[in-house]
Amino acid sequence: MPFGEIVCGAPGSGKSTYCYGKHQLFTALSRPISIVNLDPANDNIPYPCAIDIAQLITLQDAMDEHGLGPNGGMLYCMEYLEANFDWLEDRLRELGPDAYVLFDIPGQVELSTNHESLKLIVERLGKIGFRLAAVHLCDAHYVTDAAKYVSVLLLSLRTMLQLELPHINVLSKVDLISQYGDLDFNLDFYTEVQDLSYLENTLNNTSPRYTALNMAFISLIEDFSLVGFETLAVEDKASMLHLARAIDRATGFVYIPPANAPAPSGTIPPPQSAASSARPNDYALFSSAAGPMKMDVRDVQERWVDAKDTWDAYERAGWRREGEAARVAGQRITEVDGPGEDDTSKLM
Repeated sequence: MPFGEIVCGAPGSGKSTYCYGKHQLFTALSRPISIVNLDPANDNIPYPCAIDIAQLITLQDAMDEHGLGPNGGMLYCMEYLEANFDWLEDRLRELGPDAYVLFDIPGQVELSTNHESLKLIVERLGKIGFRLAAVHLCDAHYVTDAAKYVSVLLLSLRTMLQLELPHINVLSKVDLISQYGDLDFNLDFYTEVQDLSYLENTLNNTSPRYTALNMAFISLIEDFSLVGFETLAVEDKASMLHLARAIDRATGFVYIPPANAPAPSGTIPPPQSAASSARPNDYALFSSAAGPMKMDVRDVQERWVDAKDTWDAYERAGWRREGEAARVAGQRITEVDGPGEDDTSKLM
């Protein structure tokens, strides 16, 4: 059964960067992954692309052919993909029945909030056997402003109701959040969407004319009680692994490496007893290689907000130690094995 993620979010939220980072992570863990670009305006794709909508239609083609602007052209491209879904289905079938696929969606928010084409495409993916989760990325700097934070909550809620998928909302670029000033509350207030009435004073001070409207928005969000956030720093391995596990739980995906798969880097396979001929539990090995099974939001607060400079210095020191250890190990291998085939200078 194929599994996958619908990666959506506003422009600049980090969708393509996330897809590229996840491809690097899964490749390092010997876990198969394929990425499908469904953004017809994306002509600078950073990741290896298994399927590209540009082979079917591009935004520029739609604009030139029908005299549309960028927004109308994007909607037309999604409607065209919906009408030609068999094109996508045929190429997805070539990826195999056990594929894990990331669908990189355009950043035009109405595609995932009120336009029907993306919703219908997702429904048809479900009908051909895909088990999907929506991964909705929101730039973390919005939490530094109460009004923007409420707008992100409304956007996330509307996307959840529209796509009707297991849904993971993500505050992306959390490693940059300290650049935008101090937070009014600890990070867990924003990720767990706690009592939003605490935002009332801030909202009333910044937009006193809209006090009743602001409180109506807050009441709406709390009445549904659906929105919560994970955090993501795409260059941090622990953060990526934590999010990957959250998505796997949402889809029900369990990855068991094949018998001939290499162990993830830096792990030592557990010993086998003489009485058992079974190989080690590969999923346990995958989990132990990945680090702690849960990352508490208080740890994220300390790492990226309260003590970012201290942690950055600690990591740089660790990288230097790892680099020195790798250099020494390389010297020892050279001393044992002798010069390589092309290193004739050492034989003179």
